[in-house]
Amino acid sequence: MSDQTKGFDTLAVHAGYEPDPATGARQVPIYQSTAYVFKDADHAARLFNLEEVGFIYSRLTNPTVGALANRVAALEGAAGGIACSSGHAAQIMALFPLMGPGRNIVASSRLYGGTITQFSQTIRRFGWSATFVDTDDLDAVEAAIDDDTRAIFCETIANPGGYVTDLDALAKIADRHGIPLIVDNTTATPWLCRPIEHGATLVVHSATKYLTGNGTVTGGIVVDSGKFDWAASDKFPSLSQPEPAYHGVKFSGLGSMAFTFHSIAVGLRDLGMTMNPQGAHYTLMGIETLGLRMERHVANARKVAEWLEGHDAVEAVTYAGLPSSPSYERAQRIVPKGAGALFTIALKGGYDACVKLVGALELFSHVANLGDTRSLVIHPASTTHRQLEAEQQMKAGAAPNVVRLSIGIEDVADIIADLEQALAKAG
Repeated sequence: MSDQTKGFDTLAVHAGYEPDPATGARQVPIYQSTAYVFKDADHAARLFNLEEVGFIYSRLTNPTVGALANRVAALEGAAGGIACSSGHAAQIMALFPLMGPGRNIVASSRLYGGTITQFSQTIRRFGWSATFVDTDDLDAVEAAIDDDTRAIFCETIANPGGYVTDLDALAKIADRHGIPLIVDNTTATPWLCRPIEHGATLVVHSATKYLTGNGTVTGGIVVDSGKFDWAASDKFPSLSQPEPAYHGVKFSGLGSMAFTFHSIAVGLRDLGMTMNPQGAHYTLMGIETLGLRMERHVANARKVAEWLEGHDAVEAVTYAGLPSSPSYERAQRIVPKGAGALFTIALKGGYDACVKLVGALELFSHVANLGDTRSLVIHPASTTHRQLEAEQQMKAGAAPNVVRLSIGIEDVADIIADLEQALAKAG
């Protein structure tokens, strides 16, 4: 039975690893080793020439980390994957083979605040730039693309507002311009959406969130559909032309694994954004229960959002699983099993009420994270999106009167009771 015919929960437990041939270890071991012994000089040369797949040095490849990348690739229906040190590292790793000085990306204005800062400020130091647009305005997306554009970037379910992106429409625009669509699938996970099936070329994850699910790991994943023709134009010379940083190898000649091999052989080698094997091990264990957890996350979020929508202190709820949401119809197509467990509420009492609510919650943890088994809360305007201008905050769904909720897997009655007592104290 191939990975293509296995169900999601089977892949979550088994994909990417066979029992260790030396010991028979059933669980993926933590290979805490820096380097790996070559059989002989010819074997070493074949590995460095990319003629044989194997392990050289753990900055590049590690058996535990490789098993994680392969498992997430299987869950996403991808050709290959790369595990790295964080979600932000994954974003840079996704862009690195595509970009160069003077090149740009077109990015959704509805993104996590740290991503907006990375794209609007940090990548400028590489000579790259980003144009932010409302991805609901497809004409604006098209108009923002120029001869130097190398990708479109969006989130499946936007953080913090829970907005659902029309991936199919963006993929069509990307295809017309011969550029990849890169989708951050962190808040949806492949249990809710597989962006490659909607036309995405690359998918990134912060493994820190739902994939691990327990707040113990910082990590990132990039997976490649293997379907993009990197040699169709001269836009991506690192992939289509001889790579001077890797003794002239033409990575596009490696077929569906071109992007994956480049990201390992050049990206991880030179940027060093490597995931540690212990973190990969924890994430692998978390993924084993991903389907079970997401089902509970979504069921709880739907009930909590419905309750909040009827509360007198709440001005608006952004959960795309509510029929009142502008994203509701789209969510039925993009995330038919549910709209995730991340959304925001706007309070009638404004900024002060938000601060009081966060301080009064007892079951919820006030942390800068999401996707934990525990219910989490934060006020984005004063924390995760604080570095943005007021207009950027509004466009990102992080206005001053907004609180972000990440609904956990506790008993839903307890989650609602905590919100009820805290809203009463917030006034």
